Amino acid sequence: MTDTECRDLAIVIMAGGAGTRFWPLSTERRPKQFLNLFGEDTLLQQSYRRVEGLVPPERVLVLTNTRFVEQVREQLPEIPAYNVIGEPRRRDTAAAVALAALLCRHRFGNPAMAILTSDHLIRPVDRFRQTLLSAVRAVQQRGGEDVLYTFGVEPSYPATGYGYLKRGEEVLRDDGITHYQLLQFREKPDRATAEGYLDSRQFYWNSGMFVWSTDAILTELLAHLPQHLEQLASAIALDRADGFEQALVRAFEVIQPISIDFGVMEKARHVRCVASRFDWSDVGGWLALQPFLERDEAGNSHRGRLFADGSKNNLVFCEDREEVVALVGVENVVLVRSGNRTLVVSRSKTEQIKQLVKDLDDDLK
Repeated sequence: MTDTECRDLAIVIMAGGAGTRFWPLSTERRPKQFLNLFGEDTLLQQSYRRVEGLVPPERVLVLTNTRFVEQVREQLPEIPAYNVIGEPRRRDTAAAVALAALLCRHRFGNPAMAILTSDHLIRPVDRFRQTLLSAVRAVQQRGGEDVLYTFGVEPSYPATGYGYLKRGEEVLRDDGITHYQLLQFREKPDRATAEGYLDSRQFYWNSGMFVWSTDAILTELLAHLPQHLEQLASAIALDRADGFEQALVRAFEVIQPISIDFGVMEKARHVRCVASRFDWSDVGGWLALQPFLERDEAGNSHRGRLFADGSKNNLVFCEDREEVVALVGVENVVLVRSGNRTLVVSRSKTEQIKQLVKDLDDDLK
């Protein structure tokens, strides 16, 4: 992709999530995107590093919850402070996309927009960039027409925790990347349905990432969620001026929560799916870390200094990599150490962590 094409691109990183499946490491004050789970960078920093250099930092927006603004700025000091936008209330992804599109229109005109996640694991980076730029080229070559792109990940197992995309006919091949018409969005299925999706070879996992022109998504938002744009218009008029945050508060108080998939994408006229050629995980809980941790001969996955005697199939994660954990006669357990907090849970019960956190005292959440 040429320098000119990249100058016509704006990148939006969605960083407002507040998941609790990684307690005690993750809390309401420090959710998953701010954690260092792999390597030296946090998931948010990894998200930015994947696109670093494609556009100047001035063309990267990060949308997050108001209370996380300072954490984002601390972790991504390269990005101008005014490009970290705090949403005063959680109103799901359609509100964030509408706000981002209006800001891009106000600041940059009609660029291609890439909407990316901040808390997923994506490897290798070069293959991700290749896929991203293929979708960007397709949007730009249509001259701003109303095609909307989403990223589909080829499923490797019948996952019941992901939404799915049903592809239609092939419409384009570019740099080894195949583009398809998108026929349907499907919600998280039961096991039998997921197995059918896998066998059909017509379905992808829905990664929650998108590419479109600013005009295209604004046209669809106007058609399907006009109140979102109407409520946010007064705030955009105050962009980078006094009163911007207060105007956002007023707008978000009345905007109704709805996802961009349900509110727009399922109803849009021209939607395509780019077949992603990278490995992807939404890192949905402690067990999702297992493939990326050290593993001993007894199947114990770990970060930290683990000594295991007669113990197998455990997952141990220490925030302090030098912390020592000893296991004796323990099987199928997840053990997590973070500061003065410890979690011990059966591998088969990790889905109950979310409810556990709800029941905790506020100072522990």
